[in-house]
Parts: sequence; structure tokens; C-alpha cells
Amino acid sequence: MSFLTEPIPDQLDTEDSKLSLFLRQKELLDTFLSHHAISQAQYNKSLGDLIVKMGIDQTELTRKNRLTQ
Repeated sequence: MSFLTEPIPDQLDTEDSKLSLFLRQKELLDTFLSHHAISQAQYNKSLGDLIVKMGIDQTELTRKNRLTQ
């Protein structure tokens, strides 16, 4: 399901909802990068800022990525 058609959870303060929102936003950045709408440097900066602003735990993100691959 695309990030554009996924329903947005009512409670964004839960960890799963926050991670879901983060992953949808990361998917958008991935799309921009793959279509050359942004540079790799812009992608890296934006992704880093997104991780910090949303308080994403790097170990949790790594674990989730391994489970979905």
C-alpha cells in the first residue's frame, strides 16, 4: 500500500504510529531520490533531520527493516 493511500492513525503519539509515519515520510524521500528530484546529499540531510525530529531509535529502525526484508 502506498503512503498516499494509507490511513493516518488517530493517535500519532504511540510508538507504532510514529514509526509508521516516519516510514511513510522516508518512502517519500526515497521516491524523490529515485526520480532525481533531490540529490543524495539532500536526501541524507533530510533523512537525518527526520530521524532526529521524530525521535526515531536507530536500533528499532534497523530491527524493523530486517523484519520487513
